[in-house]
Amino acid sequence: MTGGYGLLVADLIGVAVFAASGASAAVAKRLDIFGVAFVGFAAALGGGILRDLVIGSVPPLAFADWRYAVTAVLASVAVFRLHPRLHRVRRTVLLLDAAGLGLFTVTGTLKALDAGVPAVGACLVGMLTAIGGGLTRDLLTGEIPVVLQREIYAMAALFGAALVTVMYRLDLHGLFPLIMAASLVTGVRLLALYRRWSPPVAVP
Repeated sequence: MTGGYGLLVADLIGVAVFAASGASAAVAKRLDIFGVAFVGFAAALGGGILRDLVIGSVPPLAFADWRYAVTAVLASVAVFRLHPRLHRVRRTVLLLDAAGLGLFTVTGTLKALDAGVPAVGACLVGMLTAIGGGLTRDLLTGEIPVVLQREIYAMAALFGAALVTVMYRLDLHGLFPLIMAASLVTGVRLLALYRRWSPPVAVP
């Protein structure tokens, strides 16, 4: 399950998806091409940078491996160029964000486990990796971060991270378990949006 090539591909797909999510949000705010690329870059790589700093992997992959930065910028520019064809931008952002949440939950958790982080810590690292990009995107575009709203977001990532950790301990290898876990997180997030699920809040 932790094959280097499969993990790299999943990571880069997650970067592209979150970059597109950030770029779509920036387009909706009518930023110029530099602003769109910058927000896309930050949304795509913010969570990964946080993950690498926490597990002591320096310099972070966002700076050490050119493929990450190039993937983020290319995806952002593509959204900027194609945005007239992207109808209902908000729905596009939500869909891309859910997909990125699932992918980054899996890759972040696996990298933490491979680095020797204990199970609970690895779950937290996986969650932080997943929500970091969306948090950065929302802050840069002047929105209340999704993770702070009454939505199933961080909880979905934490659930997915726990699932990945269990599969890792059971020695379940291969690309299929990785895809299954990412799809499950994405599905939970989208279902929560569709059904308007939210965690309980304190009643004054």
